[in-house]
Amino acid sequence: MSNTLMQELQPLPEQIAALLIERKETVAIAESSAGGLISAALLSVPGASAYFLGGAIVYTRTSRTTLLDIPESALEGIRPSTEAYALLLARAALGRFNTTWTIAETGATGPTGNRYGDAPGHACFAVAGPSERSRTLETASADRYANMQAFAAGALSLLLETLQAH
Repeated sequence: MSNTLMQELQPLPEQIAALLIERKETVAIAESSAGGLISAALLSVPGASAYFLGGAIVYTRTSRTTLLDIPESALEGIRPSTEAYALLLARAALGRFNTTWTIAETGATGPTGNRYGDAPGHACFAVAGPSERSRTLETASADRYANMQAFAAGALSLLLETLQAH
């Protein structure tokens, strides 16, 4: 991961860390297309062990079942790469990690779309905890690396907004 990427993301995790530490709250991550960038950004802040309890890269059905204990039956009526699916991941991570907050991300980084019909640059985020929020992002880009960066920034932004509103 480049220093430039971390520098671009840095203001978000620093603000998130400050709020979580001040409130003695914790967070866990369930990310997919961001590939660990959300977790890496949060862990880049000194003192992260005070608030970061863990993360899962839920990139496949196997990882979703193994890491978050989400059975196939829980997906009935929910299509992956949607806000509803991101909320399912966030809620599962909340229970699995027993944290105050979780953020989940799912999407299609590119250079092609995903098997569910979403174009590259499509991502959905959800925060679960004392309050819940979700959001969809469309970058309209097929640049995989740029999308991963945008997805991490989008997820962190949603988490920060939720923390500030709560």
